[in-house]
Amino acid sequence: MMQSSQLILASASPRRKELLAQLGFSQPGFSFLTLPADIDETHQLAESPQAFVVRLAVEKAQAGLSLFNADVYINNKPSHTVVLGSDTIVVLGAKILGKPKNEADALNILSELSGHMHSVITAVALIDSERILTRLVETKVQFCRLSQADILAYIATGEPMDKAGAYGIQALGGSFVERIEGSYSAVVGLPMVETRQLLREMKIL
Repeated sequence: MMQSSQLILASASPRRKELLAQLGFSQPGFSFLTLPADIDETHQLAESPQAFVVRLAVEKAQAGLSLFNADVYINNKPSHTVVLGSDTIVVLGAKILGKPKNEADALNILSELSGHMHSVITAVALIDSERILTRLVETKVQFCRLSQADILAYIATGEPMDKAGAYGIQALGGSFVERIEGSYSAVVGLPMVETRQLLREMKIL
């Protein structure tokens, strides 16, 4: 990483933090700050799932940059600040399945996914003072058939409650996945190949 550059992850997701850290394995001294960005994630009327997730990723990155620039407690701010924003949505047919509102909603979501193939769409945005770079990755995920007992036992673990589509492929929810077509890391929350390409374009790697 260039000494005069600062990379910021605009996310509170421990999964994205872990994946981003892995991307720096070949770069001595690779590091980044984490500044979770709070934005309005309301889906706009007639907005496609792809446009929706790209917009959220960009807005998260922009919010993260604003937070960093406004933080008077960060001394010696570098001349080049790059912020990474990312968002993941689950789409079944034409329906966007977000994070469950409660356990009943998680039950409904997982019941809908049972036995069907859905799309996981992840967008990554990297911004600095001059550029906005984005990548969009769509992965197909096939669920096996789930009994209500399976679903209720999974909900009881608490794992589904903070995840789009009410499951985590990298944890217990992975036992429901028969197969995927596309990027596994994008389903987890950060497509590693595409993110590495963006970091290189921004001269971070």
